[in-house]
Amino acid sequence: MVMEPDVAVTEDGGKSDLFYGRSPGSLYRPTSVNRVLRDGDEVKLGGTAVTAHLTAGHTRGCTTWTMRASEGGETYDVVIVGSPNVNAGFQLVNNVGYAQIADDYLRTFRVLKSLHCDIFLGAHGDYYGLESKFARLELGVRDVFVDPHGYRKYVAEREKAFLEEWARQKK
Repeated sequence: MVMEPDVAVTEDGGKSDLFYGRSPGSLYRPTSVNRVLRDGDEVKLGGTAVTAHLTAGHTRGCTTWTMRASEGGETYDVVIVGSPNVNAGFQLVNNVGYAQIADDYLRTFRVLKSLHCDIFLGAHGDYYGLESKFARLELGVRDVFVDPHGYRKYVAEREKAFLEEWARQKK
Protein backbone atom coordinates (compact mmCIF):
# COMPACT_ATOMS: atom_id res chain seq x y z
CA MET A 1 0.00 0.00 0.00
CA VAL A 2 1.44 3.30 -1.09
CA MET A 3 0.16 6.87 -1.25
CA GLU A 4 -0.86 7.64 -4.85
CA PRO A 5 1.99 10.07 -5.73
CA ASP A 6 4.62 7.44 -4.81
CA VAL A 7 3.19 4.53 -6.81
CA ALA A 8 5.46 4.95 -9.86
CA VAL A 9 8.67 5.28 -7.85
CA THR A 10 7.75 2.23 -5.77
CA GLU A 11 7.02 0.14 -8.84
CA ASP A 12 10.22 1.16 -10.68
CA GLY A 13 12.52 0.50 -7.73
CA GLY A 14 13.33 4.18 -7.15
CA LYS A 15 14.55 4.97 -10.67
CA SER A 16 12.03 7.80 -11.12
CA ASP A 17 12.84 9.42 -7.75
CA LEU A 18 13.81 13.00 -8.57
CA PHE A 19 16.67 13.07 -6.10
CA TYR A 20 17.74 9.54 -5.23
CA GLY A 21 16.99 7.97 -8.61
CA ARG A 22 20.41 9.10 -9.85
CA SER A 23 22.19 7.11 -7.15
CA PRO A 24 22.54 3.37 -7.86
CA GLY A 25 23.00 2.77 -4.12
CA SER A 26 19.52 4.16 -3.44
CA LEU A 27 17.68 1.86 -5.82
CA TYR A 28 15.72 -1.15 -4.61
CA ARG A 29 13.90 -4.13 -6.03
CA PRO A 30 10.73 -2.90 -7.78
CA THR A 31 7.49 -4.05 -6.24
CA SER A 32 3.85 -4.02 -7.26
CA VAL A 33 1.48 -1.77 -5.37
CA ASN A 34 -1.59 -3.71 -4.26
CA ARG A 35 -3.55 -0.73 -2.96
CA VAL A 36 -3.22 2.92 -3.88
CA LEU A 37 -3.84 5.16 -0.88
CA ARG A 38 -5.22 8.68 -0.82
CA ASP A 39 -5.15 11.25 1.94
CA GLY A 40 -7.44 10.13 4.75
CA ASP A 41 -7.65 6.48 3.72
CA GLU A 42 -7.86 3.94 6.51
CA VAL A 43 -5.91 0.71 6.62
CA LYS A 44 -7.09 -2.09 8.91
CA LEU A 45 -5.20 -5.10 10.17
CA GLY A 46 -6.98 -7.21 12.71
CA GLY A 47 -8.42 -4.87 15.30
CA THR A 48 -6.05 -2.03 14.46
CA ALA A 49 -6.84 0.82 12.07
CA VAL A 50 -4.39 3.47 10.91
CA THR A 51 -5.19 6.58 8.88
CA ALA A 52 -2.91 7.79 6.09
CA HIS A 53 -2.16 11.51 5.90
CA LEU A 54 -0.43 12.90 2.82
CA THR A 55 2.60 14.83 4.10
CA ALA A 56 4.41 15.39 0.82
CA GLY A 57 7.70 17.14 0.23
CA HIS A 58 10.29 14.61 1.29
CA THR A 59 8.64 12.49 -1.41
CA ARG A 60 5.50 13.33 -3.32
CA GLY A 61 3.61 10.63 -1.45
CA CYS A 62 5.29 10.83 1.95
CA THR A 63 2.80 9.51 4.47
CA THR A 64 2.23 10.21 8.15
CA TRP A 65 0.04 7.72 9.99
CA THR A 66 -2.33 8.22 12.93
CA MET A 67 -4.14 5.74 15.10
CA ARG A 68 -5.73 5.32 18.51
CA ALA A 69 -4.12 3.00 21.05
CA SER A 70 -5.37 1.91 24.44
CA GLU A 71 -3.47 0.67 27.45
CA GLY A 72 -4.36 0.44 31.11
CA GLY A 73 -7.74 2.05 30.59
CA GLU A 74 -6.22 5.07 28.79
CA THR A 75 -6.66 5.86 25.10
CA TYR A 76 -3.94 7.72 23.21
CA ASP A 77 -3.63 9.46 19.86
CA VAL A 78 -0.56 8.08 18.09
CA VAL A 79 1.24 9.94 15.28
CA ILE A 80 3.88 8.15 13.18
CA VAL A 81 5.63 10.89 11.21
CA GLY A 82 6.79 10.07 7.68
CA SER A 83 9.49 12.68 7.08
CA PRO A 84 9.30 16.46 7.09
CA ASN A 85 13.05 16.70 6.46
CA VAL A 86 14.61 18.64 3.61
CA ASN A 87 17.61 16.47 2.83
CA ALA A 88 20.87 18.05 1.72
CA GLY A 89 20.64 18.78 -1.99
CA PHE A 90 16.83 19.01 -2.17
CA GLN A 91 15.87 21.84 -4.54
CA LEU A 92 12.99 23.89 -3.13
CA VAL A 93 13.15 26.72 -5.67
CA ASN A 94 12.80 26.36 -9.46
CA ASN A 95 12.55 22.59 -9.22
CA VAL A 96 11.51 21.65 -12.76
CA GLY A 97 10.70 18.04 -11.81
CA TYR A 98 8.71 18.91 -8.68
CA ALA A 99 7.52 22.50 -9.06
CA GLN A 100 5.17 22.41 -6.03
CA ILE A 101 7.73 20.96 -3.57
CA ALA A 102 7.81 24.04 -1.31
CA ASP A 103 4.01 24.29 -1.30
CA ASP A 104 3.83 20.59 -0.40
CA TYR A 105 6.16 21.14 2.55
CA LEU A 106 4.03 24.09 3.72
CA ARG A 107 0.93 21.90 3.56
CA THR A 108 2.76 19.12 5.40
CA PHE A 109 3.53 21.39 8.33
CA ARG A 110 -0.10 22.55 8.47
CA VAL A 111 -1.18 18.90 8.58
CA LEU A 112 1.38 17.90 11.22
CA LYS A 113 0.43 20.87 13.44
CA SER A 114 -3.27 19.95 13.12
CA LEU A 115 -2.82 16.40 14.42
CA HIS A 116 -3.42 15.71 18.08
CA CYS A 117 -0.54 13.65 19.38
CA ASP A 118 -0.10 11.84 22.67
CA ILE A 119 2.37 9.20 21.48
CA PHE A 120 5.03 10.42 19.06
CA LEU A 121 6.65 7.89 16.72
CA GLY A 122 8.30 8.25 13.34
CA ALA A 123 9.94 6.68 10.32
CA HIS A 124 13.32 6.98 12.07
CA GLY A 125 13.92 6.51 15.78
CA ASP A 126 15.97 9.69 16.09
CA TYR A 127 12.86 11.74 15.21
CA TYR A 128 11.32 10.92 18.57
CA GLY A 129 14.30 9.97 20.75
CA LEU A 130 13.80 6.20 20.58
CA GLU A 131 17.10 5.25 22.21
CA SER A 132 16.69 7.52 25.23
CA LYS A 133 13.04 6.54 25.63
CA PHE A 134 13.92 2.84 25.46
CA ALA A 135 16.67 3.33 28.08
CA ARG A 136 14.16 5.04 30.40
CA LEU A 137 11.66 2.26 29.76
CA GLU A 138 14.25 -0.33 30.79
CA LEU A 139 14.69 1.61 34.05
CA GLY A 140 10.98 1.15 34.74
CA VAL A 141 9.77 4.60 33.76
CA ARG A 142 6.21 4.28 32.51
CA ASP A 143 4.63 6.25 29.70
CA VAL A 144 7.96 7.27 28.15
CA PHE A 145 6.35 7.34 24.71
CA VAL A 146 3.63 9.75 25.79
CA ASP A 147 5.31 12.87 24.47
CA PRO A 148 3.01 15.55 23.01
CA HIS A 149 5.57 18.25 23.83
CA GLY A 150 8.33 16.35 22.00
CA TYR A 151 6.05 16.05 18.97
CA ARG A 152 5.25 19.78 18.87
CA LYS A 153 8.93 20.63 19.39
CA TYR A 154 10.04 18.28 16.59
CA VAL A 155 7.49 19.66 14.13
CA ALA A 156 8.47 23.25 15.00
CA GLU A 157 12.19 22.47 14.56
CA ARG A 158 11.64 20.77 11.19
CA GLU A 159 9.42 23.63 9.99
CA LYS A 160 12.03 26.18 11.03
CA ALA A 161 14.75 24.23 9.19
CA PHE A 162 12.56 24.05 6.07
CA LEU A 163 11.77 27.79 6.14
CA GLU A 164 15.44 28.68 6.61
CA GLU A 165 16.53 26.45 3.72
CA TRP A 166 13.74 27.76 1.51
CA ALA A 167 14.71 31.38 2.26
CA ARG A 168 18.36 30.56 1.56
CA GLN A 169 17.50 29.01 -1.78
CA LYS A 170 15.24 31.91 -2.79
CA LYS A 171 18.20 34.30 -2.49
